[in-house]
Amino acid sequence: MEVVWLSSLAHNHYQETCVICENQKQKGIHLYTSFICTDCEKDLIQTDTHDPKYKYYLKQLKKITTPEIFS
Repeated sequence: MEVVWLSSLAHNHYQETCVICENQKQKGIHLYTSFICTDCEKDLIQTDTHDPKYKYYLKQLKKITTPEIFS
């Protein structure tokens, strides 16, 4: 059985798929079960609500689902 430390994962350039741009990125945030890259996060925050790009961001963010908690 091989043990992989988290620090070695960082050296392997672990990437996740951004829910907005759908590209593989290394850095970003997790929102529920989805990943948003830092580039999209910055663009989303800086985009005016009247900009057509904002509607695209809303459409992509609708893909994020809240995990259900079963008790």
